[in-house]
Amino acid sequence: MPKLAEDFQNNRYYSYYDHVTGPVSTGKVVYRPRKSSSEYVRHIEPPKKYVHTSGKVYSRKSKGKKFIQKIISASVLTLLSMSILLPAFSKVTMSFWRPSKYPHIKTDYSMVLNPTINYLSNNWYLGNHLITGANEKSPLMENIKEGVELSGLENQLVNLMSSYPSVHAGIYVFDPDSGDYAGVNADESFATASIIKLPILVQLFRSIELGQVSLNESMPLTEYYRTEGSGDLQFKAENSTYTIDELARRMITDSDNSATNMIMARLGSMTDVNSGIKDWGLSDTFVKTWLPDLSGTNRTTPKDMATILYNLNNSKFLSESSREKIFDYMGHVKNTRLLKAGLPPNATLIHKTGDIGKMLGDAGIVYSPNGKKYIVVILANRPHNSPQGKDFIVNASSVIYNVMTK
Repeated sequence: MPKLAEDFQNNRYYSYYDHVTGPVSTGKVVYRPRKSSSEYVRHIEPPKKYVHTSGKVYSRKSKGKKFIQKIISASVLTLLSMSILLPAFSKVTMSFWRPSKYPHIKTDYSMVLNPTINYLSNNWYLGNHLITGANEKSPLMENIKEGVELSGLENQLVNLMSSYPSVHAGIYVFDPDSGDYAGVNADESFATASIIKLPILVQLFRSIELGQVSLNESMPLTEYYRTEGSGDLQFKAENSTYTIDELARRMITDSDNSATNMIMARLGSMTDVNSGIKDWGLSDTFVKTWLPDLSGTNRTTPKDMATILYNLNNSKFLSESSREKIFDYMGHVKNTRLLKAGLPPNATLIHKTGDIGKMLGDAGIVYSPNGKKYIVVILANRPHNSPQGKDFIVNASSVIYNVMTK
């Protein structure tokens, strides 16, 4: 007899087949007595553990073990629920029925649903902060009426920018008499730096015309308003008082940050300024941070800022007396190192500059000796405090002047 057959015969092992798992390993032959006689019947006893042909190990007791494990898991989860979830649920539900230990503390559920509404809102109605879009159907400002696009000037500015690879600029130039214009990244959003003080100034005079504020009223300088950065108001004595007229002048001519915060507070904070900007019809200009905004969260576009400058001469938007005051402030800006440095000495510029290190800009209206004028806005991103930004703006100002005053 062959060896394999002999081993099978001697050890009495036979194949075992499980109807659930299919063919498995062998079972041992045992002999069991019949119930009704003394004869023995050969019976194949399946193994307690066996291996499926796929390699998976099965046990006859595995189903029972799994059932016990499920009971244990369910018991643990039930105990956790009773010890943790039920007391927590009880505290929440009972708080609606039991009086609070601190009745003077009220929960503002609107802040739970909108946690950023206080500093992103641009409107206020019945004591509630709101976020509204720009009034584009009937804006208070006139849109710039563009005529001929000066592609030659645009190409010159693009070529100039290529000479300053570390500088990325947005430029908009507009001739209000002819409608000629040029734009490079004109609708791109940039940090405003101190140029945001221009729309704040405009909103101030809009409020003055409505009788809400007076240039002659005074405000005390408190620690709440004192801030670092440009301007020397930060070094003045606490509670020293200044008229709105003086604060507005310092805000523009010295770019004083403390004066700016005082004016914004008098107007109703950033919410009032943003509400005004939206009413004007501008969608990409807004204030998010008190000055100094070193991180650049206050934003605008070159074209938005040019639209504000364009409407300084809009008699339906500002009165003549307001316009004269604004021009007076903007005509005495002490920083003359940007647009002004690219103009001939006999050219006049009313403007507002801005600088937060990573962004440098200037926005204004240029008046040439031959009677021509144009609006120009240049916002330039640069490596922090890199002189390349300044050089680019000066050279771009010179190129623009030579084209726009021919």
